[in-house]
Amino acid sequence: MSEQTASSTFRDNAPLYGVSAILLAAFAALALFGVQPVERAADPAATSGMPPPLASLPATDTALADDDSELAPETARQRNDAVPFIDGPLAPAPPFAFAGDAASRARATECLALAAMAEAGSDDAGQRAVMQVVLNRVRHPAFPNTVCGVVFEGSQRRTGCQFTFTCDGSLSRRYSDGYWAISRKRAAEMLGGSVFGRVGNATHYHTDWVYPWWSDKLDKVAQVDTHLFFRWRGFWGGPRALSARYTGGEPTIASLTRASEGETDVSELPAPETLRQPVVTIRSDKRVEGTIAAGPGAHFLALSGSEDPASLTARAEALCPGESYCQVYGWTDGSAIPSALPLGREARRSLSFSYLAPRAGNPAVVYFDCTTYAGVDRARCLPRARN
Repeated sequence: MSEQTASSTFRDNAPLYGVSAILLAAFAALALFGVQPVERAADPAATSGMPPPLASLPATDTALADDDSELAPETARQRNDAVPFIDGPLAPAPPFAFAGDAASRARATECLALAAMAEAGSDDAGQRAVMQVVLNRVRHPAFPNTVCGVVFEGSQRRTGCQFTFTCDGSLSRRYSDGYWAISRKRAAEMLGGSVFGRVGNATHYHTDWVYPWWSDKLDKVAQVDTHLFFRWRGFWGGPRALSARYTGGEPTIASLTRASEGETDVSELPAPETLRQPVVTIRSDKRVEGTIAAGPGAHFLALSGSEDPASLTARAEALCPGESYCQVYGWTDGSAIPSALPLGREARRSLSFSYLAPRAGNPAVVYFDCTTYAGVDRARCLPRARN
């Protein structure tokens, strides 16, 4: 082909060559940079950086350890086994930094030791796990910011106690001096910065033979003996959530329990024996119309289950006149009525009615088994029947 012919051919096909060049450039750019996605409007909730409000979290007002369900123990264990533990390593909580005077440290030590003994017996790991949950709660804005405040939270209000032992009569339990000594030693170590890393930032726990409604709504992080430990999901279960400042100012135990025990506030730390409710003993010769007089301030009722809730409450009121401390418990299963306080686990599980008389300006606290007594306000249902 002559030079003149080639030049003429190029001129004739120049537009085609130009389009081809543009297409080749476009393909080269796509190969180099990839296809860019279309930008979408951001979700304000996802990009605000603000954690959800505390009130929106599940189980913010839930009792620990003995928050029973309606399930039989083996069924509850199967349900618990079906809830997986979180994946990956569990970071330990930061050491607790105590700030306060000697009186506050003594009170915090007493409350922490008492909670550990009541909840975990004498087991070292079990006690430290309970103590870690208490200290995690102290630093979490969802809970009181003192050790004793966390342990006795709810023991004077209608929604019930967080640690069941503070309001079910278990404070009458006696512990040996040696038992107190080792528990106080562990509490002092935890307040001094010792960390039980196996439960991380856990703020909740329950035994493996119950299945509370919130078990699958929190992150399941660990198991220590028969206790399963949980934390909230997202920000409120992370290390930054433990941000509440602790400054001491621990209240006296007597001031926290006086509404339920008839104690008066004192300025000094009470001796261990003042932590207990009056020990009462059932006497079979005291049975009168289905009532067992358990001694001053306590009555056990044998119920049929057909009682009108209002009439049952009136009956309890009649048993508790005046301003003295008075508690009434009732069971539809007569064989479940215990022989003495404190109430054992099975007695609590089968409880049908509970009444704490009004005192010192506090209203009466009344609970029913709502599977037996229909039409009761849900807020008045015993915890195991709230699901």
